[in-house]
Amino acid sequence: MGGTLTRDQAMWRWRILISTYIGYAGYYLTRKVFTIAKTSIAEDLGWELADTAYIWGAFLIAYMIGQFVNSFVGRKWGPRVILLWGLGISMACNVVFGVSNSFYSFVVFMFVNGLVQATGWPGCVGGVSQWLRAHERGMFMGVWSTSYLVGNIMVKGVGGWLLGAYGWRWSFAGCTMLTIAVWWLLYWWQRDKPEDAGLPPIVEKPSEDGRAIRAAQEDTVTTRQYLEIALNPLVWVMGGSYFCIKFLRYALDSWLPAFLNIQGMDVARASYYSSIFDYAGLAGAVAAGWLLDKCFRGNWAVLCLLMGIGGVTGYLAVINLGANPVTLVLCYGIIGFMIYGPDTLLCGAASIAVAGEKNGVAVAGLVNGIGSLGPVVQELVIGEMVRGDVQAGIEMTNRLTLAISVLFTVLMLVVVWRLHAAHRSNARLDANGP
Repeated sequence: MGGTLTRDQAMWRWRILISTYIGYAGYYLTRKVFTIAKTSIAEDLGWELADTAYIWGAFLIAYMIGQFVNSFVGRKWGPRVILLWGLGISMACNVVFGVSNSFYSFVVFMFVNGLVQATGWPGCVGGVSQWLRAHERGMFMGVWSTSYLVGNIMVKGVGGWLLGAYGWRWSFAGCTMLTIAVWWLLYWWQRDKPEDAGLPPIVEKPSEDGRAIRAAQEDTVTTRQYLEIALNPLVWVMGGSYFCIKFLRYALDSWLPAFLNIQGMDVARASYYSSIFDYAGLAGAVAAGWLLDKCFRGNWAVLCLLMGIGGVTGYLAVINLGANPVTLVLCYGIIGFMIYGPDTLLCGAASIAVAGEKNGVAVAGLVNGIGSLGPVVQELVIGEMVRGDVQAGIEMTNRLTLAISVLFTVLMLVVVWRLHAAHRSNARLDANGP
């Protein structure tokens, strides 16, 4: 378990980590162009800005549904299958967006895109879970989990430049063309487990230590075994916590560029400046992974709780210090650092730790599925808040996000308690025997 890897194991593991990292970043190239281009699309096609909330809401609803579907399908078929199919169909949807003029075409294909985009995270988490041992998971996954931050930065950089220079249609086209290379990288380098590459396993035997959920560790599971994981209360509490994190993250992803544009920045500058949130989040995600291994000894729940308290502090700074757009962005940098740590942990290392390596794809999909209701709610609620008086809507949005950050902190207290209770129960079972 803790021994040195062979040369082939080490080489293939780096291939897996690199391909899934770039792969999930590539998913963002066919996901997030709409969020940076919504003001331009609305103006060009004669829509209200609030109307774009229904298009993105269709994506988010489908994404939520798709997480539950792919949690089960990924456990049955394996990560490689869902990644290649999902990213391929998503590229086709983005071709449609780049040539469409119809509100209803956007809604329909955005729903399809949401379903297939949901293959990305559980597929990538499942894709690395059997290549990483427990004692090294925090640091590796802390860095690896920044893939979607890099994806966000890529979209806001490349997509934002194309948006400012050539318009929103070229923004869709350019990002989609880049994704073709990403798909081929996954095709050649991704394998679900070492045995698929003709290698001995890296994780020799699933460890019971630290697993709060006792679950089957076979390559495939029955529907009943899957439901035992899906209906476990700890998964739902984790999902509720992740609801808050995704509410906050998607609120900033979806609305911060538009809000900065409304407050005086041109669309290109608004896209660039909003990426400060992502850069700070990248630092927070890496710091969380390092702290998990080095200081918290795998206690991801307490680490998330402390970063949640930091997030509340950041939102208080936004409300009290964020009158100027530049100051506002800096305050959101604090928030990015604090919320991206729990974001990467809850749906990464924590999802593998609570039920074992082979169930990583299932738990990640479930937690992400429950959490994905947050982006749906934020998009529709904030969309209605900004209808009519946009400035008043921005102020109400700040108060709402502060309340959600407080709720996350409270829920993490519940998670800490649930984990403690589960470990005590498992210890009693082990002491008493079967």
